[in-house]
Amino acid sequence: MRFETKKNGAATILAIHERKLDAAISPELKGEFLLLCKKQQKELVIDLSDVEFCDSSGLSALLIAERKMRENGGIVKLVGVQKKVLSLIKISHLDRVFEISGSKLKAVKK
Repeated sequence: MRFETKKNGAATILAIHERKLDAAISPELKGEFLLLCKKQQKELVIDLSDVEFCDSSGLSALLIAERKMRENGGIVKLVGVQKKVLSLIKISHLDRVFEISGSKLKAVKK
């Protein structure tokens, strides 16, 4: 899985550089989320700009990040969500769970 992490103040930004967020990469992504979602981490911004497709295992990985961050008093924000992926998130009613922003800059400022 190709990804990049950066710190921006209190937030950590995880940019996923894959076209598909599916069963092929979700186990590795879940492991990365478990490493990133520590008690001292209050904000995780997940950049999905490169992701054109997501399936249920990809959503499951995102939900693991959300659950771990919530348990630790933190929040997950999704940015750069493409139309097809956003549609799946809305159909699954996960737009009620995740804060979704158009850009990293806006997400980090909130």
